[in-house]
Amino acid sequence: MTSQAIGHQSWRNAAFLVLLLTFWAGSPASAADEPDLIFRRSTVFKLLSPNDKLATYGIDDPEVEGVACHFTVPEKGGYKGWLGIAEQVSDISLACRQIGPIRFKSKMEQGDDMFRQRRSLFFKKMQIVRGCDAKRNVLVYMVYSDRLIEGSPENSTSSVPIMPWGAADTAIKKCGEFIQ
Repeated sequence: MTSQAIGHQSWRNAAFLVLLLTFWAGSPASAADEPDLIFRRSTVFKLLSPNDKLATYGIDDPEVEGVACHFTVPEKGGYKGWLGIAEQVSDISLACRQIGPIRFKSKMEQGDDMFRQRRSLFFKKMQIVRGCDAKRNVLVYMVYSDRLIEGSPENSTSSVPIMPWGAADTAIKKCGEFIQ
């Protein structure tokens, strides 16, 4: 094989790896639905392209029925944002609440992904992970963003105490019983 053919093969392999990592890094957590857009607000005016915005989304925990989370993310405007190639910043806020009777669908591990979303064309993703504070019987959710090479210290945490929901929901569930 000539050196030129080897160079083309290396280029093809690198391009395939980049595409594979892009789709892998951008895929949502296996059971999580896409979040529902609640509203957006412009934060930076751009004359001839889309504005920078803050967007608030809601999502139900796919493994714990009765828990919903809301998160707010900055969305870059401009032409790069419009084309979907802008790298989004890592400032993300999170609030999770009990919205009905708590029902665990299966066993889970501490720090399991509840939701994952791509935040740049390559390598950066936002993750919401779930854990259990068994001593206090509280579900704990954390949102952060990371990159393949370098993560970000920006994060937010929310907790959901597990409590009975109405008179018919008398059994207290213990999150520690559902941790592997």
